[in-house]
Amino acid sequence: MPAEVERCTALSLALGEPLIGTASTVPNWIMLEHPGPWGPDALRAGRLPPELAARLRTLDRQFGVRVVLIRRHGRRVSEGRRVRCFVAHTGPGRPWLERLTLTSHAELLDFDFSPMDWSVPPGLGEAAGGPLFLVCTHGRRDPCCAERGRPLARALGAAYEDGLWESSHIGGDRFAGNLVCFPHGIYLGRLDPEAGVAAARAYEAGAVDLDHYRGRSCYSFPVQAAESLLRRREGLTGVDDLWLIRIRRPAAGVVEATFEARGGRRHTESVRISLADPPRPLTCHVRGPVRPPAYSEL
Repeated sequence: MPAEVERCTALSLALGEPLIGTASTVPNWIMLEHPGPWGPDALRAGRLPPELAARLRTLDRQFGVRVVLIRRHGRRVSEGRRVRCFVAHTGPGRPWLERLTLTSHAELLDFDFSPMDWSVPPGLGEAAGGPLFLVCTHGRRDPCCAERGRPLARALGAAYEDGLWESSHIGGDRFAGNLVCFPHGIYLGRLDPEAGVAAARAYEAGAVDLDHYRGRSCYSFPVQAAESLLRRREGLTGVDDLWLIRIRRPAAGVVEATFEARGGRRHTESVRISLADPPRPLTCHVRGPVRPPAYSEL
């Protein structure tokens, strides 16, 4: 690998890797304040109470919940040493976001996460209207997230002091700087500070920055790709412009997604799934060559 493209972000750019269909598939989220330091695996090495860390690690397997640690830029702590926690459902259907204020991290052990049909808010905390922004700055996981994420977090923190949080790993290190917008779970990548503030302003106004759009986290990878291609073709930039109606797999390696747009018009987008060439490392720490999925319009 040439020295000038040693970082996974630089290599991804050099290969012209598309952003579409690369958002982590995560419908439900728990975002727990913890100033760090975070080890490569934040929950295992994040200095949480061992019993709580063990329980949080089971939620993904049991209920499809992504648990991330969050902190203020500069590792500021909440006033009065209270612990902020957010729970979110990004869809399908109406997204929502709730805010909890805890006296300690261990208080989460008292919550019952078993009824995890989060299509409706569980009432664990108070409704948070948003927007809430996460920027991955998890440098122990991948240096690109720190090198490109921290300047992005600094700029967004100046624009959204209460709404911006640094985050542990959210997926797609090679697309840093990465931003996730809640409550919709909109993933945006390859953001520098100026582009990041513009993208956040667009989301706050109800729009998606299609130039940096990776996908919405409640959808599978091929459905994300279908939605992105449809948005670009039809010029649909509104966050709520499309609702997923149906998914079909009419042939091997093909996914067909039908969306309903405002006004009731339906659009069907078909994408072909292939493997990208050439093989490449997906992170700075994992150097083994991989051929990630690639998506093209039929």
